[in-house]
Amino acid sequence: MTDTATDPSVVETAEAPGDATYRVTANELRQFVERIERLDAEKKDLAEQQKEVMAEAKARGYDTKVMRKVIALRKRDADDIAEEEAVLEMYKEALGM
Repeated sequence: MTDTATDPSVVETAEAPGDATYRVTANELRQFVERIERLDAEKKDLAEQQKEVMAEAKARGYDTKVMRKVIALRKRDADDIAEEEAVLEMYKEALGM
């Protein structure tokens, strides 16, 4: 077992008076931070790939603005979409559109 008084990689902290004391090791903290950093890098790579796909679709003549709307619609529940479209039609009729 590690003696926290002599090991600089262990930090003891109390949340508040009366709460249990918890330990954070520098190595464990570093692992969490590095995992988050790797996930952020993966997100950046995926976003770049999405941009490339959209650029390719645009170059082939597709309307990327409409494609984004279709993608957003595919993520939603069909009943929610139908309800929103019905309300939209009602508003358009009310405005003579």
